[in-house]
Formats: sequence, C-alpha cells, structure tokens
Amino acid sequence: MRSFYRTPEGVAARQGLAVALATSAYGISFGALSVASGLDIWQTCVLSLLMFTGGSQFAFVGVIAAGGVAAAPAAIASSALLGVRNAAYAMRMAPVVAGGFWRKVSATQFTIDESVAVALAQEEPRARQAGFWVTGVAIWVGWNLSTLLGALLGDVLGDPRAYGLDAAAAAAFLALLWPRLRGRQPLAVASGAAIVAALLTPWLLPGIPVIAAAGVAIVVGLFDPRPAKAPRGEERMP
Repeated sequence: MRSFYRTPEGVAARQGLAVALATSAYGISFGALSVASGLDIWQTCVLSLLMFTGGSQFAFVGVIAAGGVAAAPAAIASSALLGVRNAAYAMRMAPVVAGGFWRKVSATQFTIDESVAVALAQEEPRARQAGFWVTGVAIWVGWNLSTLLGALLGDVLGDPRAYGLDAAAAAAFLALLWPRLRGRQPLAVASGAAIVAALLTPWLLPGIPVIAAAGVAIVVGLFDPRPAKAPRGEERMP
C-alpha cells in the first residue's frame, strides 16, 4: 500500500503547502503596508480574518493610503470589484468540494486564487479536494499570522518588497502552472493572458488586470473549434 506521501492526494497536499508558504510570507507586506496606511493593528488583522483575498485587501489599503478615511467608500468599492472573481471560482469549485450545504458554505472562506489553482492542477477528484482544502486552510492560517507579524513590526521591516516577498507567490504560481502548459490551447491561453495582464498593469488598479486576463480563457473556450472531450471516466463505449 502506497504511503500517503506518494499518493495523488499527498502530492496535492505538498503542492498546497508549498504555495501556502510562499503566499503567507507576502502577508507580512500587507500587515506593514496596512498599518503604514493608517489602519490600526486590529483593523488590519480583521481584514485578513474576514476579507481574506489578497488583491482586495491591498486595493482597500491602497485607496485608504491615498485618500484617508474619507476614501473608505471608494476603497470598499474597489475591493469588492476585485472580489467578484471569487464568485466565479465558487461555481467552478462546487463539484470539486461536493458534500452538503454546510460543507460548501465553509469552503467559501477558502475559495481563493491559490486554492483553486492547486485543486485544478490535479487529475483525480480526491486529489483536487485535498489540494483545495490544504491550500486554502494553510494560507488562511499563515496569511493571518504573517499579517499580524507585519503589522506589529511595521516600519522596522522597511519596504517588504526589498525582500522579494512580492515575487514569492508569483514564482510559486509559475512553478505550479508550468507542467500544465502542454498543447496549443494551454500555451495560447497562458501567452494571451500574460500579454493582457502586462499591458493593463501600468494603467489599472491592482487585481483588475488579473480579471481581464482571465477573460482570455473564456474567449479561447468560446471560439475553440475542437469538439469537447468527455470528462475522464465518463466516456461511453460504442
């Protein structure tokens, strides 16, 4: 009997922990920037505990930093806009999470970019579930701890980007994505999304280029002339 370490579920769990480690480290940056923007330590921690979506959190504190408390409505609007993508993730992940009503409700807190990416990188249903839950829970714990640490240290850290923490999460995503780039369609989607994001990043708020880049996959899917393949295990014998 194979050890859990070598099973598809174990592989998914290891990938999730690796992504969680890189992503959680960047929470230090959010904690420090949030306090520098004028929020208290407890306000910063509440954002990570309840909002728990990096792009929306950075958008919120970015607007607050630029306009102060008076800019709170704009900050809420911008963070809500960036959080719209999580609703699309939830619809895609519903069959992966499976289970009853309360199981799906509990999964909403952990339905983020990273947990969805790790889950969909797996081939087997049980491995997808393991990837989703391990990644989501591990990042939630790590992100909140690193947020508190960043908020407490504040100016002692200096600019968190100097430590390369902003690149750590992106590097983890690239490592996870690279093995999936097989065939023309995945390469076309990845290349098109990268170009769109790179062109829009200098002009739009953080996170919005990611939403626009996701539209590339939708366009490619709508206009893909190839016949759809039946999910594995559902092919019918002639």
